[in-house]
Amino acid sequence: MSNLTEQQQIDSHRPRILRLYNLYRVILGFGLTLLTNAVLRDGLLELSNPAIYEKASWIYLFINVLIALLLHRGRRDLHVFLVTLVDIGLLGVIFFAAGGVGSGFGNLLIIPVAIGNILLHGRIGLLLPALASIGLIYLTFFLSLTHPYVGQSYLQVGVLGCIYFAVALFVQRFSRRLYLSESLAQQQAASLASLEQLNQLIIQRMRTGIIVVGPDNRIITGNEASAQMLARPIQPGPALDKLVPELDQRLQQWRRNPSTRSTSFHSHSGSAEILANFKPLGGSGDKTILIFLDDNTQVAQQAQQLKLASLGRLTASIAHEIRNPLGAISHAAQLLNESDQLCKQDVRLTEIIQQHSQRMNRVIETVLELSRRRPSEPQLVDLALWTSSFLTDFRAANPPTDIIECEIEKEGILTRIDPNQMTQVLNNLCQNALRYSGSAGSERTIYLKLYEDGISQLPTLEVIDYGPGVADEHVGHIFEPFYTTEASGTGLGLYISRELSESNQARLEYEAATPTGSCMRITFAHPKRLV
Repeated sequence: MSNLTEQQQIDSHRPRILRLYNLYRVILGFGLTLLTNAVLRDGLLELSNPAIYEKASWIYLFINVLIALLLHRGRRDLHVFLVTLVDIGLLGVIFFAAGGVGSGFGNLLIIPVAIGNILLHGRIGLLLPALASIGLIYLTFFLSLTHPYVGQSYLQVGVLGCIYFAVALFVQRFSRRLYLSESLAQQQAASLASLEQLNQLIIQRMRTGIIVVGPDNRIITGNEASAQMLARPIQPGPALDKLVPELDQRLQQWRRNPSTRSTSFHSHSGSAEILANFKPLGGSGDKTILIFLDDNTQVAQQAQQLKLASLGRLTASIAHEIRNPLGAISHAAQLLNESDQLCKQDVRLTEIIQQHSQRMNRVIETVLELSRRRPSEPQLVDLALWTSSFLTDFRAANPPTDIIECEIEKEGILTRIDPNQMTQVLNNLCQNALRYSGSAGSERTIYLKLYEDGISQLPTLEVIDYGPGVADEHVGHIFEPFYTTEASGTGLGLYISRELSESNQARLEYEAATPTGSCMRITFAHPKRLV
């Protein structure tokens, strides 16, 4: 450790050590002044010079009180050295007045020497025991001039001086190691705090939602991704069954049988499909549970890519095998229809052949288009401007009898999509809505509504028609490929629309409109979410 770091450690502890040292000196001063009373020291202490002892004790008490009041915040080494030096000098005078080494007052100098070496390292610290030892030797010499028996105490004074140096060296080494240990502990604490802050930042920025639930089924903490997935703030304290009942059900199932795979769920209508995984946070005795929330949309998107790749290989292999014979059949039926020798029944049969040949050709073209579809190229899009631009083009391409009403909640509703792919989806939904609203040429009206969902705060676009709606037995199948209720339909329109929506991390859902009609709802991803 550098000297600067060590000095900073000393400076940080100096005020507390000085306060304790000043308190000790004031208490010691009061004790010494009490011994100036002859009655109190009778039989306890034999003074060689009571007058000097009394004056030195009162001066010592006065100076200590003054220093405690004025220099209790002293931070400079010079202040500490001078205070310790004054302490050694006055205690030396009291040592002289008390009768020398036999009084035991020489031991009182150990504390100033020790405190000085705690706060003053190096040679300046060793100067204190040197001065204390020299002072006691000279005071013993002067005392021996008037008291001959004191001359036999030089050995004890020398031993006392050695004790001062031993204490100084021990205190310096011990305090230095304490400062090093404390500095290392502070560095480790700072590193742990930094790592904890880094971990918190990483957890908060993770796209996987994380919730920690305690043994009492109350939420301890949760990251930002979990709040976005569940479309509600995750605060410590609330019970999980009150905040997210669907997640609590799966947690209880996992607790009963940890080997059971959890099923996905929606936290609210129109939310993403969420898959929860559970893991105990501690050992077997700790019932704290760590919940991982994953957006199943990404898994569905990967499955969709595999599905499209398989479909592409399949259609590539059968395209030529089907389209060439189909073209020959259609051409032969057209030539047969031009013959004058056919009766009306045969003409009708040739028309049926051509009609179904064209339908099969449309199915093949649609499947080929789906299998060759390019990857999405998402960009930040203002949905209000995008919807207005789409309506302008759509109205221009349709007859005036097709009326499209539109309600846009506000400007600046943003999301990340591929505008070309989502234009194809919206065009398909609007064409379907017009088709089910009435026959071509009649007055047909559909309704578009763009808004931000009040719960999830996600952009939402609804396409509503006023037709008869979808029968209950067909609702669960309308997004399946090749499923249609029309004789001339291919059954791929809604399927492709949902596939394109999922590739842009949007959700396409059906809901019955009131009192009649159908509502196709597109829930877009958050604008900060990368597709």
